[in-house]
Amino acid sequence: MSDWEHIRYERPADRVARIVLARAEAANAQDYRMLSELNEAFDRAARDDEVRAIVLAADGNHFSSGHDLRAGTSMDGIDPVGTWCCFDQPGAEGYMATEAEMYVGLCWRWRNLPKPTIAQVQGKVIAGGLMLVWPMDLVVCSEDATFSDPVVAFGVNGHEYFTHPFEAGARLAKEMLFTGRAITAEEALRHGMVNKVVARDELESATLAMAEHIAKRPSIGLTLAKQSVNNALDAMGMYTAIQSAFGLHHVGHNHNLRLHDSLVDPAGLQVIRDEA
Repeated sequence: MSDWEHIRYERPADRVARIVLARAEAANAQDYRMLSELNEAFDRAARDDEVRAIVLAADGNHFSSGHDLRAGTSMDGIDPVGTWCCFDQPGAEGYMATEAEMYVGLCWRWRNLPKPTIAQVQGKVIAGGLMLVWPMDLVVCSEDATFSDPVVAFGVNGHEYFTHPFEAGARLAKEMLFTGRAITAEEALRHGMVNKVVARDELESATLAMAEHIAKRPSIGLTLAKQSVNNALDAMGMYTAIQSAFGLHHVGHNHNLRLHDSLVDPAGLQVIRDEA
């Protein structure tokens, strides 16, 4: 824990752990180091029998601006927790393995963590930022929060943990992806993407109050309830849908490499900037 650079671990209340994204100077953009540290923190909270609810929060004005496009894709110094390998292989093999481990694999792992998790969200949540929010069980956000996945402009289908239809519903998911526009907090509430919208200055206290309330329940009951809901989503094909979309995501990467010598269409960055 003393070596963590991009996150912070707190115990703000009895039976509640809070993990904080602490890279405000980069709008909490995620590199592999942050994701690895975040996974270690989730493991710590999961294995602490005194913790019954986990809050994921973020420093600064924005919850997360998504993937850090300036960071490399090397797995050097990262300890895999899944079964993927061959990260250094040439061609599509190595890159697909890396994304399967660091994006889909970690998100799915956090989604199935046996304790209730709550995202405490403010400001912008862009593309990969949604991959930190959507694996959480509940979402409390401030009135200024917005949610977007504009990466169709990069020539891919969306971010890697593709649960958009489950989180937003099919039609809003298509609108998010086709247009790249940001969904407001109130719109997200209407569509069931978030549980509660509060004033910015009430965000921390409202989220903590929800966590403390949940933490009064016995851990076995919380675990069984969470697993029951997740099982229902699994019966609807959630994991199969994620894997199918992940394969198509890499078709997009391959297409871009052939046309642009880049994993993403470089023209997309200006499109996104112009519409931000």
